[in-house]
Amino acid sequence: MENTIIDQVTLAGSIDSFEMSIWGLFVRADIVVQAVIVMLVLASFWCWAIIFDKALRMRRLNSQATKFEESFWSGGSLEELFDRVGARPSDPMTAVFAAAMREWRRSSEKGLIGAGAFRAGISVRVERVMQVTLSREMERLERYMSFLASVGSTAPFIGLFGTVWGIMNSFQSIAALKNTSFAVVAPGLAEALFATALGLVAAIPAVIAYNKLSSDLGRYANRLESFAGEFSAILSRQLEERA
Repeated sequence: MENTIIDQVTLAGSIDSFEMSIWGLFVRADIVVQAVIVMLVLASFWCWAIIFDKALRMRRLNSQATKFEESFWSGGSLEELFDRVGARPSDPMTAVFAAAMREWRRSSEKGLIGAGAFRAGISVRVERVMQVTLSREMERLERYMSFLASVGSTAPFIGLFGTVWGIMNSFQSIAALKNTSFAVVAPGLAEALFATALGLVAAIPAVIAYNKLSSDLGRYANRLESFAGEFSAILSRQLEERA
């Protein structure tokens, strides 16, 4: 009886000093639970890297778009603006403008702008070029967004899988030791719940960031669409004036 009490006290003390620490839970866990924990930790780090990169990029792109719009609506020559920024567009809005001006200048050099039969085709080509450029730039900005969505939707289930596996191992330990004391059950349950906690830690920021970044990208896409529509109207008006 005394030996049993001593063993339980010793086991409880070892749990407090080792197993209940985060590193201790990981080291003592089953290989499957360890794989789940590593997977969730890596996914969480990658999600935070994507979140910081997208947030900083969106802030920079909005600032660059505002600066370009100020130059565009300042009343200066579009040809001079294109010569200044067209070679190396620094942001999607500049890229849309440069693509349209490049098509416009190519048509002008071939003498198609003054010909009435080709004016409608020029407008269609310019609009198409802007839409293609806009779609390509937005596709580049939306890169890795699907990873955030995947982590947000699957990480809790991956953590739950680790939890179920850890509880199964805990029950097996109870059956093997034929001891249902808290000192025997606690380590396995702690390992299992640790996997669930990591799943939530990875999923919650991913879901919040995905919703926020999706909203920001949607607003930025609408801003590009509005600019493309206004620029297309300006070029169409110039075509009519030349006619």
